[in-house]
Amino acid sequence: MLLVEDHQMFREWLGQMLCRDPEFSICGEADNIGDAIQMTESLQPDVAIVDLTLRGSSGLELIKNLKARGLQTPVLVLSMHDENLYAERVLRAGGRGYVSKHEASSTLFTALRRILQGEVFLSERMASRLLSQWSAAPSSRSGIDSLADRELEVFQMIGRGFHTSKIASALHLGGSTVETYRARIKDKIGLQNSSELYAYAARWVQEKGL
Repeated sequence: MLLVEDHQMFREWLGQMLCRDPEFSICGEADNIGDAIQMTESLQPDVAIVDLTLRGSSGLELIKNLKARGLQTPVLVLSMHDENLYAERVLRAGGRGYVSKHEASSTLFTALRRILQGEVFLSERMASRLLSQWSAAPSSRSGIDSLADRELEVFQMIGRGFHTSKIASALHLGGSTVETYRARIKDKIGLQNSSELYAYAARWVQEKGL
């Protein structure tokens, strides 16, 4: 397994826990997309366990990059972020499962075994929610759920009080590109101006504990 996690202490603990089971072994560790892609290409792990928050980028971008390069390593996301918000995005990007860091370790082992058998893993609650959601017409989606992955990243940073220049620097985007995302976000959520956007985003980030 390849571990892709930006917190070294947690990554070390995770590797030690997984290796207690003789069925599993760790072939590599990374904390950023570049190293993770290189290791996936050279080591060809059976599965990659990936956090959504990585140094300089996100787990979603890593999944998309692996898929674009034709790399077949299945990815299981292990993250503290809200499953309701991210599980579907992980599957759409090409990931094979999602486990919350709040779950028991037995859930992680179950998820790994299912993914190695070629299955997809989600919590029962999330699987039921997605089945109901996917059975609805696409036009029924609105608000936060309608935001594209990059738009959601920008929205979260707005909610944390970041202004355009800091968002642009953190996401390696141009200032005009960030402004375009801001305009799309306001349109999709139905907000009239920047003041409403900052207030709405700040409240949402606080509610989600992000």
